[in-house]
Amino acid sequence: MPESSALFGPPRPWWRPVLRMLLVLAAVGTIVLGAWLGDVLSERQGMAALRQESNHRLDLFAAVVEGRIRRLEHVPATVQLSADVLALLRAPAEPRRVADASGYLRRLNAHLGSVAVFVLDERGTVLASSNNDQNDDSLVGSDMAYRPYFLEALAGRVGRHFAIGARRGEPGYFVSHPIRDGARVVGVAAIKISLSPIEQIWEMLGAPALLADANQVVILSSQAEWRYTALAELPLERRVDLQINRLYDDLRIARFPLPVQLSVDEESQVVEGVLPAGNAGLARGSAEMLVLGRALDGMDWRVLIFSDLRGVRLQAMRFGMLCGVAVAFVQLLALYLLQRRRLLRQKLEAKQMLERVNTELEHKVAKRTRALSETNTRLRKEVAEREQAELTLRAAQDELVHAGKMAVLGQLATGITHELTQPLGAIRTLSGNAREFLRRGDLDAVGGNLDIVARLADQMGGIIHPLKSFARKSAAQPSATDVAVAVRHALFLYDQRLRKEGVTLDNRCPPEAGLPRVWCDPNRLEQVLINLIGNAVDAMQQRPDRRLCIEAELVGSELLLKVIDNGPGFDAATREHLFEPFFTTKPAGAGLGLGLAISRDIVRECGGDLEAHSPASPAHLADPADPGGPGACFVLRLPLAPEAPLPSTSATDPTP
Repeated sequence: MPESSALFGPPRPWWRPVLRMLLVLAAVGTIVLGAWLGDVLSERQGMAALRQESNHRLDLFAAVVEGRIRRLEHVPATVQLSADVLALLRAPAEPRRVADASGYLRRLNAHLGSVAVFVLDERGTVLASSNNDQNDDSLVGSDMAYRPYFLEALAGRVGRHFAIGARRGEPGYFVSHPIRDGARVVGVAAIKISLSPIEQIWEMLGAPALLADANQVVILSSQAEWRYTALAELPLERRVDLQINRLYDDLRIARFPLPVQLSVDEESQVVEGVLPAGNAGLARGSAEMLVLGRALDGMDWRVLIFSDLRGVRLQAMRFGMLCGVAVAFVQLLALYLLQRRRLLRQKLEAKQMLERVNTELEHKVAKRTRALSETNTRLRKEVAEREQAELTLRAAQDELVHAGKMAVLGQLATGITHELTQPLGAIRTLSGNAREFLRRGDLDAVGGNLDIVARLADQMGGIIHPLKSFARKSAAQPSATDVAVAVRHALFLYDQRLRKEGVTLDNRCPPEAGLPRVWCDPNRLEQVLINLIGNAVDAMQQRPDRRLCIEAELVGSELLLKVIDNGPGFDAATREHLFEPFFTTKPAGAGLGLGLAISRDIVRECGGDLEAHSPASPAHLADPADPGGPGACFVLRLPLAPEAPLPSTSATDPTP
């Protein structure tokens, strides 16, 4: 027990798991706090930007409205300058003066483009009008004494307000001015301005909007259902006044359909509020809305715009998530550095412990040797041999550790170098083909080559992507794979080289051969075929006639895919080392000797195997004139895909 305690250390205290759990909770809390802060800050910034943009659009809209409505406000003040109008007010019973004043008003209205210009006497009766034939407030003989614009002007002030026409129900903006004969107010001049131009500029705001008058009643809106509704509850006396002066004709003023809570800045008269989500009164949906508004100068009107907050909320959420990810990354980086420091400390402690144990052991051996050296020379010799054996064992252990590290590094470098070399070579070949096809004007072939280049680029990306940790191979993705397609793709990449070097190709695996599908990664299968075909072409360099055969044979639950050439082949001794890494029969600089080893690893990963035979069967490459070399045959044993259909004919028969 004492030795075990000395070697493995004391038991871990009970509070360490609790501390670890608290640290995990603190890390999670920090991530959540970072995400929350990012969300809040981004939301504030987004709200400020949306508020600034909405205020800018409100300013533009208000300027347009004021320009189109208020440009005619001065007209009633100029009517009293007409001698015909003054003459009519002095003698209203004479028809000739009524006709003269109405003619003047008609010409004035035609020049201004307003709805109507009319004159009322002290009792509120319309004496002359530009539209004396229309049944409205301006109809000659109509009693408008109940209208606020008449009452304001009769009191010597300028009247301005919205109202719906008394008979035709056409809304408009009325402006009135007193007509004086000396110091006495003898009548009222009024003009009705059309509001239809405002209906045409709602799109300028880009969001639902409304115009409310001094009574907080919506008089115009981009949403038809909002019109003639009250933003605030109207007191009973106000409702009675509205029924008396009939500003909104006989319409019943309902409550605004949305629960808007607005705050008004008394200094700037800017209105702001937030409409919560879940309201069905908006045609755009039930999202949360920012309500902004401002008063129109000199008109007692207020324009409100409802801006959608979904974009701001979504941006804030994304930024919050990004902040959370950033905090998590910093925590992971700190954890990695702490873990690395702990491992280094453990290695240092282990090294010190080993040195201490070795020192103690050497001390004991030396002490025993000194005690026995005087009496037994044989034991002294054995002790010397034992010390030498220990030194040799220690050196062997060091070499083994070093060899293990080098093997891992070599395997990593091997996989990356080889798996990227083949697609890069293929991309180079395809780019050359595409240039030639482009010169010929064959754009379809160019597009096909570029599609394959894109697929090879994705394949290279799939090779590089899994390298997130040291010495980890990319995981294959086995699926039901068409062998004929894989063979066709591999041969396509070598098409130019096969033609250039005069290789006679016998492909007995065309798509129409009906081969069953195999269970493997299609990209890896193509890579293996490319390597085997490339080796076969290299092996036939010294042959005057070069023949390459690819065939498939169904044997039980496996499909045997064979790549056969008529090259020099290899002997039994070479075959024993053929699949060893860094073993190659090619000249120096022509290869690393890694292709077959990696290819067999790839095939074995999907449950198959790779075999090599030489000489190849003469039935495949027999030529009476020149039987050629012994050749080589590489056999891929591939498992069939689940529920793979069996072929109706033999796959080894050449397709006509």
